[in-house]
Amino acid sequence: MINLFQIACITGLLGSLHCVGMCGPIALAVPVLGTSNISRVFSILVYNFSRITTYSLLGIIFGTLGKELHLAGFQQAVSITVGIILIGSILFPFLLKKQISKVTPSLFLVNVLKEKFRFFLKRKSFYSVVGIGLINGLLPCGLVYVALAGAINTGSPINGAFYMALFGMGTIPAMLALSSFKTFSLTFKNQKMIRKIIPVFVVAMGILFILRGLDLGIPYISPHLSQIGLHSHCH
Repeated sequence: MINLFQIACITGLLGSLHCVGMCGPIALAVPVLGTSNISRVFSILVYNFSRITTYSLLGIIFGTLGKELHLAGFQQAVSITVGIILIGSILFPFLLKKQISKVTPSLFLVNVLKEKFRFFLKRKSFYSVVGIGLINGLLPCGLVYVALAGAINTGSPINGAFYMALFGMGTIPAMLALSSFKTFSLTFKNQKMIRKIIPVFVVAMGILFILRGLDLGIPYISPHLSQIGLHSHCH
């Protein structure tokens, strides 16, 4: 049976190329703490696990929110609502792309984070690498939003943190390869292909969340909520 934690792993792995395209320049700019290969690997790992720390903290927040909603008896409603929001986040801009403004509410946040990035990039220290990773975890990202939707559905702050940590760890292999070799680049054609795949993936996840919330008793896709439980574990 596919549980939420396995979805987190899949989301991270499938979204790793998207992360390379969006966060690759940041990863390549991370200061290296030393001149040896070991120092380079250490810097890369510190950066990535700092990023995962931010994801985990967000998981605690959204997992707590999910717990309160589940305790209030809204478990099914939460799953269905999250699924609708995920699908709407893709379809709404697509259908109304000529009517909506290109200015996003996240623009202010991005500008603030850019200033913090500049501050840490000027300093070559362990704390600057940690700071870059922590801030990177706050950057607006569609895949992170998908993961946070899953964190809400875990219905627990601990499970929410674990869910987001698994998501972050799923993105590490591609990010490690990029940071280690610095020879990987995404062509315009590949970037265009990834931009087409990600919306399809988000819609698919939205449909899955809706089906899970409908409690249809379909094995693997929409098992009874009593079979899933609020505290499923990754096997």
